[in-house]
Amino acid sequence: MATRIEKDPLGELPVPVEALYGVQTLRAALNFPISGLRPLEPFVIAQVWIKKAAAMTHRDTGRLDARRADAIIAAADEVLAGQHRDQFIVDPYQAGAGTSHNMNVNEVLANRANELLGGVRGTYAPVHPNDHVNMAQSTNDTIPTNIRLAVLRQLPALLVSIDALHAALASKGVEFDGIVKAGRTHLQDAMPIRLGQEFTAYAGTLARCRKRIVEAADYLNDLGIGGSAVGTGVTVEPEYPARMNDHLRAITGISSLRIGVDRIQLMQSMGDAAAFSASLRGLALDLSKIASDLRLMVSGPRTGLDEIALPAVQPGSSIMPGKINPSIPEMVNQVCFQVIGCDTTVAIAAEHGQLELNVMMPVIAHNVLLSVQILTNAIGIFSARCVEGIVAHAAMCEYWVERSAALATALMPQIGYAAAADISKRSVKEGTLIRELVASERILPPDELDAVLDLRKMTEIGVPSGKHGSSASG
Repeated sequence: MATRIEKDPLGELPVPVEALYGVQTLRAALNFPISGLRPLEPFVIAQVWIKKAAAMTHRDTGRLDARRADAIIAAADEVLAGQHRDQFIVDPYQAGAGTSHNMNVNEVLANRANELLGGVRGTYAPVHPNDHVNMAQSTNDTIPTNIRLAVLRQLPALLVSIDALHAALASKGVEFDGIVKAGRTHLQDAMPIRLGQEFTAYAGTLARCRKRIVEAADYLNDLGIGGSAVGTGVTVEPEYPARMNDHLRAITGISSLRIGVDRIQLMQSMGDAAAFSASLRGLALDLSKIASDLRLMVSGPRTGLDEIALPAVQPGSSIMPGKINPSIPEMVNQVCFQVIGCDTTVAIAAEHGQLELNVMMPVIAHNVLLSVQILTNAIGIFSARCVEGIVAHAAMCEYWVERSAALATALMPQIGYAAAADISKRSVKEGTLIRELVASERILPPDELDAVLDLRKMTEIGVPSGKHGSSASG
């Protein structure tokens, strides 16, 4: 491979002649061959946004001449349009703070800007990666800003996927509202519930998760850009933060961005990113529970509950013909486990800052952005390829609810707890339905028995039969 020689404060290295990145990026690639992963796309895009906004700001103030600024802006626009993505090569697990990623972006934009001005890659004239692309910036204020911008950029797609799943669950809640089934607590028989009530509750859970995510994301609108090395703004013009905020709003389309009130605080603390990650963890916990519930309800078809059917998306076994597995919910469970692990990493990394900076930002960025990405995709698939196609097995729901030992609970107001418990135990032991046992022994008159064991009424607040028997207090 043809190379060019580049030099940095540590000496010389041969850099591939076709590379837009330079010597500092190459050192990072050689130092950190850890995961084989490249930086996530939002992490690249957000850093380029910052560089473009900085060039525009310095052109506005006259600190950077228009020729250089325009070339940097043009180079940034090429990346934002999808070009040169293979030039961002630093492993997510890299030196602290994200200096390697910052320099990767600086070098790519500098080399491309120089080409646009008729120069040669690797000469860094007239545009230098540190002096011009990184002017008045530090890794220490750009990477925290990057994390905020990158998350906010991905947030709308996540919310769209949550909304679609919410709508699908709510729709099933209406569709299945007339189907009474056995409730279960501790995986044991419990009082009846409507299948529609279960799905409506799932939708309500998603709505609460969404609200927490939006609330946590609002804190990410506060930008610490302009803090420079330690948050104090050394080498930064006083008008720089406000101009950067204006340009970033225009470039990103995120109109909610705000100038950070305390840039030192925003540099010291990764608490806002950690809080957002925690909201994703909450979503993952609830989402995984919903997926697991569906796996239980679809269990069978002959030896399980078989209360619902999920769309068949692929054969379920390489050896058992005709087997269909709940593949989509299984995928959702695994994604949720990963998100929970990502949040644990973010929490530990957020705690591990010292004094003026948290150097664990690269792993924070990677895990938060990965969580948003895989949740967005998984929820979208869950909704479109699973929940929207769920079919209720009303006959099986009726079969199980009539056999529930918990139906004896409805007898308590008439015959008391002890007698109801005895009937429940006898029903299980003898294999007799509670309805049949009460009728055969004439424990209640037929008309009262029908009222007490009205399954639909048991799914609403109220006392079965609407009256109390005198023995209930005995």
